[in-house]
Amino acid sequence: MSRKYTVRIRKSNLCTTLIGLIGLTVLFISLVSAEPAPEASTSTEQKPLSLSVSPKRRLLSIFQGKAAREENGSDSTICEDGLILKAWRPLTNITQSERIGRGIVYFLAMSYLFIGVAIVSDRFMEGIEVITSSERLVTVLNKNGQRETISVHVWNETVANLTLMALGSSAPEILLSIIEMFQKNFSAGDLGPGTIVGSAAYNLFIIIAICIVVIPKGQVRRIQHFRVFVVTASWSIFAYVWMCLITKYITPSVIDIWEGLVTFISFPIFVYHAYVTERRLFCPSCYRQTYDANQRGIIVSSSEAAVGGSEAPVRSSIKDLVESPEMREFEETRRQYISKLKELYRKYPQYDLEKIQAMAQEHLIRDKPKSRAFYRVQSGRRLTGAAGVLRKARDFAAIEIGEAKAEYRMQAEEEEDIDEEYETRLYFDPGHYTVLESIGDFEIHVIRSGSLSKLTKVEYYTEDGTAEAGSDYVAVSGVLEFPPGIGEQTIKITIIDDDVFEEDEHFYVHLRKPTADAVLVAPKVATIMILDDDHCGIFEFKDKEHVIPENVKTYEVNVKRYSGMRGKVILPYYSKGKTAISGKEYMDVKGELVFDVGEYELPIEVEIIEEHSFEKNVVFEMYLGDPRVADDDPLYPQILQVQRKPLDERTYHENLLLTGLPKLANISKIECRIVESEEFKQTVNKLVQTANASKLIGTTSWKEQFLDAMTVTGGGHLDVEDDDEEDDDDADDDYDDAGPTAWEYVMHFLSIFWKICFAIIPPAKIYNGYPCFLVSIILIAICTAVLGDVASHFGCTLGVLDSVTAICLVAMGTSLPDTFASKVAAIHDKTADNAIGNVTGSNAVNVFLGIGIAWTMAAIYHAIHGNQFEVPVGSLLFSTVIYLIEAAVAFFILIYRRKQSIGGELGGPEKLKWVHSIIFILLWVIYITLSILEAYDVIPGF
Repeated sequence: MSRKYTVRIRKSNLCTTLIGLIGLTVLFISLVSAEPAPEASTSTEQKPLSLSVSPKRRLLSIFQGKAAREENGSDSTICEDGLILKAWRPLTNITQSERIGRGIVYFLAMSYLFIGVAIVSDRFMEGIEVITSSERLVTVLNKNGQRETISVHVWNETVANLTLMALGSSAPEILLSIIEMFQKNFSAGDLGPGTIVGSAAYNLFIIIAICIVVIPKGQVRRIQHFRVFVVTASWSIFAYVWMCLITKYITPSVIDIWEGLVTFISFPIFVYHAYVTERRLFCPSCYRQTYDANQRGIIVSSSEAAVGGSEAPVRSSIKDLVESPEMREFEETRRQYISKLKELYRKYPQYDLEKIQAMAQEHLIRDKPKSRAFYRVQSGRRLTGAAGVLRKARDFAAIEIGEAKAEYRMQAEEEEDIDEEYETRLYFDPGHYTVLESIGDFEIHVIRSGSLSKLTKVEYYTEDGTAEAGSDYVAVSGVLEFPPGIGEQTIKITIIDDDVFEEDEHFYVHLRKPTADAVLVAPKVATIMILDDDHCGIFEFKDKEHVIPENVKTYEVNVKRYSGMRGKVILPYYSKGKTAISGKEYMDVKGELVFDVGEYELPIEVEIIEEHSFEKNVVFEMYLGDPRVADDDPLYPQILQVQRKPLDERTYHENLLLTGLPKLANISKIECRIVESEEFKQTVNKLVQTANASKLIGTTSWKEQFLDAMTVTGGGHLDVEDDDEEDDDDADDDYDDAGPTAWEYVMHFLSIFWKICFAIIPPAKIYNGYPCFLVSIILIAICTAVLGDVASHFGCTLGVLDSVTAICLVAMGTSLPDTFASKVAAIHDKTADNAIGNVTGSNAVNVFLGIGIAWTMAAIYHAIHGNQFEVPVGSLLFSTVIYLIEAAVAFFILIYRRKQSIGGELGGPEKLKWVHSIIFILLWVIYITLSILEAYDVIPGF
């Protein structure tokens, strides 16, 4: 029995422990390094940070636990005002205890701002998810060669991940770099670039380390789009190499406009390169897509490189099932849904169809691949005490089922609607009459509907068909008048009887030229069928083909009698299975139909067994036996008497009697095909297309947002199962019903201020998410500006360099939500793409946008003023080089893990995954340690 694993975000984990320890360590070092204030200083000039000793001696004194003192000069620390937040007054005469207290307050404020940035970033992600999940309708060919309309995503997955998704993950880092440039009057700073490089190191080393070890035992996750990963990894390396080149070698310590523009323009080039790689546009002939079916009958695809241009074997039986990638994906999802339906029917036979469909829909939503934005929103909500978005999955499924059924019924009603353009409508009811030749006179009915307040007139006339006026019926014509209040009139028709055996004949009655206030609608022509009553009849099935929906329960196969209505006739019938199995898909029938005098049509009732199958296509056959005149019919003795006479002794009338005996026509054997219910099919198609977890993201009203912000709820967890899924649905129910935990209450009350503040953001489902996107990014910029000010004041107050604050605290704080999102994605997804495949893309986007936009603006500003934009090499170059060296080691390990003995980038053998995870963590610790030592001049830089 395989073990069932469950992701519970509320549990403490490796990443939170690690971040907490590092944050406390940095705070402790900062507090130890804080110097007592000097005697009162009268200087009001703001100065840069002045340390009491040289950076090298100062750091050594920290490690030795000593307080260094400078013998001469002032050690007063004067902090500059930030862009939004002014420095804490007074700026001078600050005691050591006051400085420590301020440092603690700044640290707590920075931590609280991290929560705010995470919450508004999640709202930003909601808008992005709604935008990138937009769909359009396309018409494709299904496996039967029939056209079918399905919905597909407008945004390409790779483009969405590298543009809006990456922007959503990296918005704080990018905006911090740009805002710092404004804050420092377009001068270079350490906080923004340091955060970008520190965030890249944290993402690559810590997030991947966590994702490697959280995979359940015995499982692995492999990057599916490895070609795209290689491209994004290469560009992420290039981005930081380019930073080194433009700061140290091309124009040392100076950034020209063209260098900034190249950095920025690299972003669209990077996205396009990844897109064409994913679409194989560079060399489409180098890959051939083949299709096969797995053990569950689901179509899967694989790409095989063409070797030497030779044709490798192609599984054409599967390859030719469908005609487009969109249809293949749709068919695969549909098969998953149907498979789950059958499983649930077996497990819960007491449930009705709609509940089973809702459960299957919920399961499909939970199991379908999800975007990076979804995991970010899901984990963010769980961290702040809100209900996970998956909590709404079952309610959403029930709503979708109701809408799908209502849509089907509406379409059916629309097909039956008549034209209501005019106030008064005229038509025959019914539009078809079948009468015996001996009927004499009968009436046909004309109906007036709509307004009955006026006098309405309409002309009518008869027209020959196979029946001829004068010999078979009496022709009529005239004008019908409908006085006010009268809604029905009749037309009298006379049928002429004779003793000559004839085939069935018909003629028509037409309406024409109604008054101006009325219109003719269908049926405006009545058909009158005349049945001969001098013959016992010819019998056959009414329709050659029968397509039977499996939900009809009882289906009627009609047998018709024509060319005579004389006598009582007995007609044997029976059914026989072909591909359909009696007792499983239908019930065999056998019996006799009794046609009385004048009866021309009778049904054979067949019981159809409903299995709720989606692609049912089974056949059974219906047969008619030889008809005979009933023993109790008055004709029967006459027929026996004539049949005993020799042929030469029979009279003309006796031969005519035998000629009129009942006979079988050609259609005495038919096939009946049982298929899925059309309503069920359309409902399933609708549900499959809407089974997208992204539709759970976002709200539709401000009221919903404010209620959600002020409510603490539990549930909505992501469940991850092994192959044993017996208890899947029971487990889901347990999680959905789970109430809030103590941790969720704490986080709710800590974050309720931010939740209410950001509830003013337009709901994500208004105007396809664009208002939410725009307002969120503005609020992220404001929060990031305040965060940058607090981080600078924190470092200034406690004597910590901006570059150290950036890589140790700000980078981790802004990356924390992505850490949880990657962890959940690693466990829940079947591939590693969402967990680590996007790390390299985000790292590259940070440089191309965060550095490219900020440095381009600064270079242009200084060029306008006749200056050069100077960027001191400082600690940025050193930390970037260390990152690049260690990144090469990290990528080598990831590629090594793809070998067969491990199987993928994440998970794998228990001991080995811990070894590799520890290596990644050590790489990050080494990066942090060396960067701090270089920043304080303990080791030399470049």
